Amino acid sequence: RVPRCCLFASLPSVHFLSGPPFLLGWKFYDADDYHPEENRMKMGKGIPLNDQDRIPWLCNLHDILLRDVASGQHVVLACSALKKAYRDILIRGKDGASPKCDETGKDKHPAEVKLLVVHLSGSFEVISERLLKRKGHFMPPELLESQFETLEPPSAPENFIQISVDKNLSEIIAIIVETLK
Repeated sequence: RVPRCCLFASLPSVHFLSGPPFLLGWKFYDADDYHPEENRMKMGKGIPLNDQDRIPWLCNLHDILLRDVASGQHVVLACSALKKAYRDILIRGKDGASPKCDETGKDKHPAEVKLLVVHLSGSFEVISERLLKRKGHFMPPELLESQFETLEPPSAPENFIQISVDKNLSEIIAIIVETLK
């Protein structure tokens, strides 16, 4: 079954992807738009976010994805989703890693978003150069090193493809479209 949601998981400077969702005809969300003010202020001061900062933000994004997918909408989310645990939250919500039990004591699995993770990968140098060109964003370039340290690239059994940021936008789109067939 074709995923109804693509996650463009990348380090922050790679969020150049306003094109693909519109070319695919899918709704687009930039996860950065949903950071609470406290997170923005913290990053603006050069302080890396921790799990306690990220989990409520990721849960909110999960709810948005779940709502749209349940209504039949195809969705693209641009989000760093640096760790597997963060991607799991986007798929299953905060408690998604372990099943819940309903009143009868039977396992009740949380609602899931079928997600294709499009991991945009690149060297520190390339991504740093792009980040320096990014204007008007609350995350300073000094935080990029902590992002690389936190990064857990997707691996099996995650549903993912990896694409180099060295490819041009039309090549990236072609790979994604072919994968979604």
